[in-house]
Amino acid sequence: MQSSNEQVIRKLHDWLQADRFCWLISIAATWGSSPRPAGSLLVWCAEEGALGSLSGGCVEDELLEKLLQDQFPRNRIHRETYGISAEEASRMRLPCGGSLSLILEPLSPSDDNRQHAQQMVAMLERRQGFVRSTTLSSTKLPANITNTEAAATGICCSTLHPNTPQPVQLDDLAFHNYLGPRYRLLLVGANQVAEFLADFARTLDFEILVCDPRPGAFDHWPHPFTTNHTGMPDDVVRGFAHDPLSAIVTLSHDPRVDDMALMEALTCDAFYIGAMGSMRTTEKRLQRLQQLDLTPAQLARLHAPVGLAIGSKTPAEIALSIAADLVRHVRRTP
Repeated sequence: MQSSNEQVIRKLHDWLQADRFCWLISIAATWGSSPRPAGSLLVWCAEEGALGSLSGGCVEDELLEKLLQDQFPRNRIHRETYGISAEEASRMRLPCGGSLSLILEPLSPSDDNRQHAQQMVAMLERRQGFVRSTTLSSTKLPANITNTEAAATGICCSTLHPNTPQPVQLDDLAFHNYLGPRYRLLLVGANQVAEFLADFARTLDFEILVCDPRPGAFDHWPHPFTTNHTGMPDDVVRGFAHDPLSAIVTLSHDPRVDDMALMEALTCDAFYIGAMGSMRTTEKRLQRLQQLDLTPAQLARLHAPVGLAIGSKTPAEIALSIAADLVRHVRRTP
């Protein structure tokens, strides 16, 4: 998911606005086993320190020490590789002989760079994914955001569908990194399964919303990290979980609540829509939804009974099966 990178971009924006000179470091490629995937970001400035992660170990320690000692000229983009040899991989504590290729971009607090960061934040605020392209062969520093086709040097951003099949591309000339907002999960029904699923989804970097219009539904809700809504489920879907980076799962066991959410969810762009219940419950639900003028194609989008078939029985097991199915669809695996 993208929450860590989103935090880095927002912090880059804040530091540039505060007149800080920053280095933005990206993992451009990995070989072997790597603790962090290609596309991961870290931002550093001398006055504030670092935010983000590249390896969680000695790579960051050594790189940040070099930055602190000002060993990289600030007038160009740099490419650094760690872990090429087995000895270096061991010294850097990279597992399984892995290696990393890093792109280091110097960003002064210029008007152009502030605008660049501001536009990235604006795209994230609109829940819009984009590709950030860094031209490696140019000494021109990144300055603006424009359409990819129009940019000859420096850095540009272009919008892209959230489920782009190639989130990171690297060649001798450029590094293209897809960046996007956090995946969002709307849970309908504030029950025990929702409590466990919220816990799992939080560790997977989802932003979590919970909707339950029934009186007292949140009286004993244990999680302070969720955004809770007591309005009608169809309104909440329409207002907060209708885009391709959203997933919606109904869990209330109350057809008046679940069906209201599903009749709106099945017509929106959410990438995953699921409903908890047995096969018999699912058959009755589909019969009701057919009477609401939903098309066969729309009904076919419903994952019900929701979750992977792992023989789950307890609330925790059911939540785990749903979380696993969400990951399967985010990664788009069969």
